[in-house]
Order: sequence, then structure tokens, then C-alpha cells
Amino acid sequence: MSPLNTTHLHRIFNNLDKNGDGLVSLDELMWLLEKINVPAKRDELELLVGEKSLDYIDFLFFYQTLIKGNMFQEKSLLEHEDDDVSEMDLRKAFRVFDLNGDGFISCEELQIALSRLGLWDERCGQDCKRMIDVYDTNSDGFLDFEEFKDMMLPKDDQSS
Repeated sequence: MSPLNTTHLHRIFNNLDKNGDGLVSLDELMWLLEKINVPAKRDELELLVGEKSLDYIDFLFFYQTLIKGNMFQEKSLLEHEDDDVSEMDLRKAFRVFDLNGDGFISCEELQIALSRLGLWDERCGQDCKRMIDVYDTNSDGFLDFEEFKDMMLPKDDQSS
């Protein structure tokens, strides 16, 4: 999936900032991480973030850390003995998007899941189709688990 643009990030920040104080607290970050099935302990998140709350600029840096994969590589945050994202974690993430449990992620399911996370905008109608098309190797219009795995893991990290 391509990185989010600043408009999306600003909307996410505003949605997370429940009390409107211009800061996203660790509790609000924990809520977001739970929604996207990234298990983290509060004290470990605080060490990673370095603050009790983040302003918008710090939130952008936090997002960049996630995108670069630094958080997903932290053993203690994912509580894995090995350095790779496990198949089980990928299957959990897959189920977040495979809403009907048929083993495929459709454009509609992707849109609904992104909407629930506050990441969808009606003006982005074709984005879901484009996101799926990039990784849809068999051109059936859906992502199966292997295609999802290709999307989530860099090529050099896969052990297929």
C-alpha cells in the first residue's frame, strides 16, 4: 500500500485528537494501533515515542517510523523471538480487511476497513482499486493472502 499523503495524515491526527487540544496522547495512539492489529505495550510505545503525547509534527515523525518498518522490526513490540513478521500476524492483519471471510480482499472490503480506521475519503474512490491492482498478480480484482503478503512484506524479507 502506498504511503498516506499529508491530507490523510492530518485527518487521522484530528480524528485521534478526541479532546481537541492539538495533541495525540499515548492512549489515543494505543487505540489506533489496536484497531490496525499492531500489539504494543504502553511503556514500550512511550519509549518509542519519547513523549506522553504528540503534536502534529511529532505525529508525522511517528508515522514515518511506522512506514520505514522500525516499529514492526522491534521484537518487544510484536513479542516475537525472530526478526520477521510472522505468518500469524499477517493472517490477523489480512482478516481485518477480509470482512466476509472468503479469503479475498475486495475493493469494497478495503474501502470499508479503511473507513473504519478513518483513512478513507469519498473523493478517493478509485484509490482502493488502484491499491489492489498494484499487488493483484492474477488480475482477478481481489487480493488473496499471498498477494496481501507480497504487499505487506518487502521482497527481500519473504521466505517463499
